[in-house]
Amino acid sequence: MDEVVLDDDRINRVGIDEGILCEGKSVEQIETIITTAQRSDRRLFLTRLTPNHFGQLANNIQTLLDYDSISRTAILGEIRTPFGDPKVAIVSAGTSDVPIAREAARTLFYHGVSSTEIHDVGVAGLWRLQRRVSELADYPVIIAVAGMDAALPTVLGGLVSGLLIGVPSSTGYGMSRKGESALASMLVSCAPGIAVTNIDNGFGAACIALRGLHAAALVGVASG
Repeated sequence: MDEVVLDDDRINRVGIDEGILCEGKSVEQIETIITTAQRSDRRLFLTRLTPNHFGQLANNIQTLLDYDSISRTAILGEIRTPFGDPKVAIVSAGTSDVPIAREAARTLFYHGVSSTEIHDVGVAGLWRLQRRVSELADYPVIIAVAGMDAALPTVLGGLVSGLLIGVPSSTGYGMSRKGESALASMLVSCAPGIAVTNIDNGFGAACIALRGLHAAALVGVASG
């Protein structure tokens, strides 16, 4: 049985390309996936590709990839520069949350959607967020990444009207429980209408954002 069966038509069916989760895969399996995609001239987006994993790939494979060590993502194939003004704001509570935020940004970038990253605006220093609220209110989609008490999405939920996506991060220690407390906090938020992903799932947050943008475009076409 073939170990690699790529979903070549997913981008046409749902508007979001297949993401290749590298975590749990061997170096050999990752190389097979990349070479299989290359043979069919297919673009590919890889997630959770650690610097250690990337460093073990054959040199000829490494040179094919646009690799970002912060987000642990890689792009195979054409790099399509997003056009137009950024439609998504990606907000992180702390600097430790940047890798998750960057994963979301890279996912959007791969799909041709530009974004703006705003970091270190957690609610412990509320003034940092307050001075950016008027800017954030202009974005149709906001992704908020936060660990520990994860209050950032709830606060934003009472200040902005756009689609709001919360990403609980594993930042923290002790009772933070590797992000479980952040996840619970977002799920019981008193601010209505917040979408919540799994822990550290920047890729999933970006996919929700893409679906939201696609839906808005369809509504615009239908009403136009």
